[in-house]
This record gives sequence, structure tokens and C-alpha cells, in this order.
Amino acid sequence: MHQTINGLRPLGIGSFTIHRFNSETVSNRHLYGQAADFELLVGFAEHNGLVFEIMQPVNGTDSLMAAWLEANGNQAGVQHIAFDMGDLPMDRRIAQMKERGFEVAMEGVWKGKQGQCRFTFFDTLLKGAGTCFETIEFSDDWEEPEGEICPNVEEESTNGKQ
Repeated sequence: MHQTINGLRPLGIGSFTIHRFNSETVSNRHLYGQAADFELLVGFAEHNGLVFEIMQPVNGTDSLMAAWLEANGNQAGVQHIAFDMGDLPMDRRIAQMKERGFEVAMEGVWKGKQGQCRFTFFDTLLKGAGTCFETIEFSDDWEEPEGEICPNVEEESTNGKQ
């Protein structure tokens, strides 16, 4: 994660807020319809209206990200793109993607300081799109939970911290 954040810094992207996605912070974790036990570090940064997300598997192999890294190593590139499907409820989004031939690959519900964020990844990579597609639905009362601010990873790396 820190290597990627450092690579994005020269582009003006950062600072990142890092969250831990695990059994305490994400419920209803599934991979291809089966209960999944994954832990991820997830870093978010906004730049010019785009949100950049970096995900690093920490524990468990039950995630699309772990499978991606296993197949692609350190040269993984872009594993997924999140897209907005307007005001459609998540169940309708899933139905539309199924109508287009794409099944749910991974999903969960991230607990906010208040409210929740439901995320769903589809099997678009396996169907030839070159990457996974994700859609996210925030509850009306969503407040992002506290995360670790990572403003300058480069300095931390030079000081022996990572």
C-alpha cells in the first residue's frame, strides 16, 4: 500500500485515509455467494473530483484483491473501478448487472461512524472487461468512520516507519 501511495504522490494524489476492513468493520462479507473471511487495508484519497482507493489484503485469501495479487504480483495495476449507478437501490443494480450477464463476485457492508456503505463487485474481469467493476451505495445518514491519516508516506518511509 505504501509503495503505491508513494507512486501516486508525484501525481498530486493524497493524502490518504486508511481504514481496516475486517469482521468488526464489515458485515455480510461474501465471495461468490459464500461467507468470506477477509481483512483488507483500504486507503482513500480524493483528487480533482475522483476518489482513489488502494486495497491491500492483510489476512485471509477470501477476497478478489488477494486473488488478483496472486495472479499478478507486484505489477498488479488496476484491480477494480467503482462506478455510480445513480439513485438505483443496490438490489436493482445487482439485478441490472445480472441481466447483462454479470454475477456478484464479492460484497459486504462497511459500518460508518453513522450509517453504512454497501459495496458489490461484479465478475466483469472474468467476462473480459479487463478489470472488476464495483458499485457502492451509502445510506442517507452515512458518516465515514475515523481512519489513520497517511499524509506523507515518503517521509515515514525515510524515517524507518511503514
